[in-house]
Parts: sequence; structure tokens; C-alpha cells
Amino acid sequence: MLSRFLFIIFALLVSNSVLAQEGILSGKIISNSQEEIEGATISIDNLNKYSISNAEGDFTIDNLNAGVYTVKIAHLGFKTQFLQVNIISGQTTNLSVIELEEANNQLNEVIVSGSLFNRTPNAAKAGIKPLDLPQSAAVISQQTLENQQINSLTDILKNTNGVYIMGTTGGYQEEIASRGYSLGSSNTFKNGVRYFNGMRIETSGIEQAEILKGSAAILFGNVQAGGILNLVTKKPQFEFGGEVDLTLGSFDLIKPTFDVYGALNESKTSAFRLNGSYTSADSYRKFVSSETYYINPSFLFKLGKKTNLLIEADYTNDSRTPDFGAGIINYQLVDLPREQFTGVKWGYFDSEQLSVTATLNHQFSDSWGLTYINSFRHYNTNLFANTRPNTSGGIIQENGDWQRNIQKNDIQDNYNINQFDLKGIFNTGFLKHQFLVGADVENYRTKNYRYNTFSEQDNGESFYEVINIFNPDYANFRNDIPQLDQNRLTTTPVSRFGIYIQDLIRITDYVKVLAGVRYTYQDTESKITNLPDLSTSSINFYDDAFTPRFGLIIQPTKHNSIFASFANSFETNTGIDINGNALEPSIIDQFEVGLKNEFFGNKLLFNITAYLIKNSNLAQTSLTDNTVQELAGATESKGVEVDLTANPLKGLRLLAGYSFNEMKYTESNIYIVGSSFRYNPKHTANLSADYRFESGILNGLNLGVIGSYFGERFAGRSFQTINPNSGRQLIPLSDYFQLDATIGYILNNHITLRAKLANCTNELNYNIHDDNSINPIAPRNYSVSIGYKF
Repeated sequence: MLSRFLFIIFALLVSNSVLAQEGILSGKIISNSQEEIEGATISIDNLNKYSISNAEGDFTIDNLNAGVYTVKIAHLGFKTQFLQVNIISGQTTNLSVIELEEANNQLNEVIVSGSLFNRTPNAAKAGIKPLDLPQSAAVISQQTLENQQINSLTDILKNTNGVYIMGTTGGYQEEIASRGYSLGSSNTFKNGVRYFNGMRIETSGIEQAEILKGSAAILFGNVQAGGILNLVTKKPQFEFGGEVDLTLGSFDLIKPTFDVYGALNESKTSAFRLNGSYTSADSYRKFVSSETYYINPSFLFKLGKKTNLLIEADYTNDSRTPDFGAGIINYQLVDLPREQFTGVKWGYFDSEQLSVTATLNHQFSDSWGLTYINSFRHYNTNLFANTRPNTSGGIIQENGDWQRNIQKNDIQDNYNINQFDLKGIFNTGFLKHQFLVGADVENYRTKNYRYNTFSEQDNGESFYEVINIFNPDYANFRNDIPQLDQNRLTTTPVSRFGIYIQDLIRITDYVKVLAGVRYTYQDTESKITNLPDLSTSSINFYDDAFTPRFGLIIQPTKHNSIFASFANSFETNTGIDINGNALEPSIIDQFEVGLKNEFFGNKLLFNITAYLIKNSNLAQTSLTDNTVQELAGATESKGVEVDLTANPLKGLRLLAGYSFNEMKYTESNIYIVGSSFRYNPKHTANLSADYRFESGILNGLNLGVIGSYFGERFAGRSFQTINPNSGRQLIPLSDYFQLDATIGYILNNHITLRAKLANCTNELNYNIHDDNSINPIAPRNYSVSIGYKF
């Protein structure tokens, strides 16, 4: 009924748009250095009509009556331009390429480029131009997200190399890794604020995705060494518009989405945007389903000529069947049907996350500005399902028998951040400075409620039931849901304070230096309350660290950059040392060198980066006392990354990348020195092409292919020298290549038709966690959508 209702609405909207005969104005905005300009305002005098140029510099204004108009084109950092245009009824007037001249008295940091790998990420904070940033970075634009019909983080990361999904434990999360390091919730951000990634992240509200590889500790504190992911949501606009869309697909997928925006008053000092979605789907796995609600409202207020306030909320409610998979016996993969499900059919993982963020920007002058962010985030998750295979005593036997147990866990977390950033541009003699100083205060309060497993209850049973993974008798699976008692509450308050300073110094037009340092102090408390007797125990950890950053940039021309950088980060450690003192944090050093190149007026971008990440004091269990820890280990991650973006023909975009990474133990009292870390492929690669017909009978048609390669890696258990008879083994997983294909068509600038075929070759491979949770990747599947833009 829902799909039929929406199609009727679409049909009415189509009929109205087909009858309309107004003219259309379009064009492309570039700078005098031939870079596409995103965010330029194109307005028509005496009409409430205007547009904002997209990531490629393109804009469109429709529903214009025939006549001659004065068009104003403006963007901060460039001189305003006025043009006379003649609009003809029923035709498109294309202004082709409009070149804006740079205004020397404006901040350089507002100049951006539309290229995928040549835009300044918001997460970099200081607005440093891509060629001036001694660090590998990527920005995946909204146009790419739309053309590739992105529906998950897995889809987004098919556009990057060296950043990938390392696992999908339980099927309810996408675990990210980069350069050999796991990027948990401390390394995942939404609009610059930490975001919980232990649940599925809805992507329909994402405007662009940003990746900073390597160290980001100077800006964000104790983040993992591999990099950060920042998701930027859709922002308010003063021009009224929007889109409704309906997607249908394999496994009974149904997903309606909506997006509407516009001014809140006639003076256009305030604007809004409201977008959201609903998703219901089954799975290629039997008895697995999901349901997701998402809404993302935002409001922008101009408090003065130099001050604006942005208020954003983001809410996701996600419910799905946990699927820990099966298929490992004696550290060997087992050939099971792709759809085989061995969990309890009544299991659930319910999660919700709400964040509210206020961002205040004030421009003191053309050279100095202040940003203040206050954000609150809450999430809670409720898991009730079977335990993972091969855990809690439930080892799968060679004949496939499994004594299956059940588990229950509830987690709640409240998080708040206050952050100040002051940035500016000034000169001292012949030196030019792009300066950033900031401070942040963060507070977490996490509650983890643990329940008895079925075997821990006083009921005389040691497991929930026995099944056979080769021949699961679904009809006779137990369907009763036991009552499990709560036995422990762990409360973990964390308070963190940081202050940082950074300066990009231009010594000459060819030589620049980036230098900075951050000081972080963190107070972590862990309090355990046993139930029902309410006995408690607690421990406090106090950590602080300085994390410096230094980079040298040599630019032979304004289109080429050679850089070398050093930075470090720190990782807090739990436990105590041999003297009973809290274990000190591990300090991780990172070295990076690279080349960044722009050729043929930014039609070809070619970057290559090499890096070395060293943790010289990895925490490990003490050999003399296994109840304490010692900084006795060391690791080394090294690799090379190559990125290429090309626009060889009008309408054609090519994106390619390759990464090599090797992460090993270089010192250890537990593991074999020289052995590799699990889950991390040595080789990853991506290659995608997107072609948009911009004239002729096929005008409006868009074709695309997305290819991704994931190399060999290991799961299982790393061999431990202190326990040589444990039987631990690594499980090799083969490499695989996945190909997706997309097609889209825009009719009359309003109706959008799209289709996608994912995993075209029906490749079979696995996401795996330890030696117990193995989930096959999705088989060949499709989605189709119809949308209307207004």
C-alpha cells in the first residue's frame, strides 16, 4: 500500500512537471586557477530565485519565465560578477563556464576544489588547502554518493584505498580499519563530533564523507593511529527545494526517503532542512530482518553579518536480527549454504542514537574567525541473542553439533563536548601564517548492564539447546525466551580536556612548514557493581600526553607538492603494572612522505604516499604475573598508497587507488616476532568510472561501475608463545574482487530514475571475527528507485 500510494504521488508530480514550459538557467563556476567552486550563490535580481553551485561547480535554476534577467554570482574569497541572460520558454540557457577572480583581501581557506581528492576536509579544521596539507586526505562528494546509490559505510569505503570494513560482527555493525588500525567510535565523527559506530549508520542524510589518514591526534586527542572518518550531513539552504524518493530492492527492501529545505522568513536570515528515511528489509540469510527509522532536522540562523548559528539533530533507531554466523570447525572454514542461519530466531539487537549539535561561527574580520561547538550525544543498545559459535564452552564439534548458549547485554552512553577553534591569517615580516588554536572538553558516562548466560542461571542446564550447523532443524528450534538475571553494572565515566596550537608558515611560495602540539589530560574511572548484593569495586586512571606534529611542504609549482611529516598519538591502557600503578599510555609515532599533483587544469590528480607507524610500547600481559600488564611489545605498520582521479572527457570521471600495508609485531613476550596482525589485507584497490551524458538524445543518462579489490588476510587466533599447546591457529581468507554497476536517468530536471546491481559476479567471500563469527558477503542483489526533485 505504501509503495502504491507513493507511486500515485509521483505520477501526479510528473504530469505537472511535463506540462510546465518555463525556461532553465544552468552553468559551471570556476576560479581563475581553473578549479571548480562549490558553494557559490547564483541569484536573479528581483526574483526569489537562486542556486548554490555543487562540488563540480555546476548549478541549475528552473521554472523561469521568458525574459532578460540580471544574474549575480558571489562567493566568499572571490569578486562578485553580474551577467545579463536571456531566458527562452521551454529551453535551457547554458552559461557554460563562468570564471570568478580571486579577491586578495579574503581568507584563502574558503577556496575549494570540486575534485574528489582535492578538497579541504572540514575535519582538518584550519581550512588548509589540499596541496598545503602534509597528510593523505579524501573527500567523497554528494554527487558521488548519489551516482553510486550509496546505502552503507561499506559502499562509501569502496571509493577509498587503505580504509576498509574489517568485520561485521553480529551483522549489526560495520567495523572500520585503516593502515592496520581499527577505527572505533573515537575515530568516527559526524559533523566533527564523535559518533558511535557500534550500530549501523544510516547514509541517506550524508552530504559528503571525509577521511584523514594517519595521525589526527593534534586535533581530536587520543584517536587511533590509522586515521579518522568524518560524515557531514546535509545543511539548510535558503532556496526552497527538496526531493522525495522510493527505493525497492532484493530481499524485500523498501526505503522511502524525503528531503525538504528553504528559508524560514522573507528576509532570509534563517533557513531549515529536514530529511529522513524509513528502511525495512529481510536478508539473504534466513530469518534475518531489519527496520530503521532516521530523521535529520537542521536550522541555520544569521545572527548578524559576521555571525551564524547552525543547530542540527540526528536520530537513528535501528532494529535487526543478530547473525553471528557459523562455519568454523578446528580453525577451518566450513562449506555451508550462503543463506544458512544458526542463531536463535527470536534474537534482537535494538539500537538508537540521538545527537544534537550547535555550531556558532563568528568572523571578526576577513582574517580571523571563531568556531564554537556544543554537542550532546546519547545512544543505547540492547542485545539478546545466541552467543557466538566457539565461545562460552560451545565449541562446534566435527560432526557439526553445537551446544548453543544465549547472551544478553544493555549499554547506555551519554557524551558531551564543548570545543573552541580560533583561526586566522597574518604576517610576521616575510612569513605568512595560517594559524589555529583550540581547546575541547569531553565527558562520557557509559553504563554496561551484564546478564547471566543461560548456563549461569540456577536451572540445572549448561546450555540453551543443541543444533547441527550442517543440518539445522529450523522447525524444531527452541522459540521460548528465557528470563535472564542481571548480575553486573559497569559504569565508566571519562573526562577529557585538550588544548592545541598549530601554524602553517609560508616561508616562500615554494616552502611551507606546518607545526603544532596538543596537550591532553584524561580521567577514566571504572566502577563495577555486582548484583543483587550491590558490592562495588572501582579504579581510576589518570593519563596525559603531548602529541606534536611537524610537516615540511615543498611546492615546485602551484600544482605540485612534496611533503614529509611526523606526528604522534597516544593510546590509553587499562590494568596495572608490576608495582600496582596504572599503566602509562602507549605513544605511537607516525612518519609520512608523499607527492600531490594537479595536472591539466585539475582534470588529472595523482597522489602517492608512503608511511611508517611505530608503537614502541605496546601493552601486554606480564610473563611474571598474568594479572598485571607491561609495556613490553612493539608493532610496526608500513605501507604505500596511490590515488588517481581523472576527468579525461566531459561528463566522465575516473577514480582509482591502490594501497599496500603490512603490520607486524616487532617485539613481543607473547606473540611471534614478525607475525602479522589479523584481519588486515596487505593489498586493497579500487577503480570506478562514472559517465554522464550532457547533450543529445541521451542527455540526463548516467552510467557507472564500481570495482573494489580486497586482498588476502587472516582471522582465527594468533599463536602465543606462552601457551604453545592451546591449538591456536590463523585462518587464511582468500582475496576477492567485487563489481557493482549503476544506471540513472534525470527526466525534465525533476524525475530521477536509478538502478543498481551489486556484486554483479556473485562473488562469495567472508567477513570474520576471531574464530567464531563468520558472515558471508551479500550475493548479487539489485535496487531500483524513483525520485522527484522540486
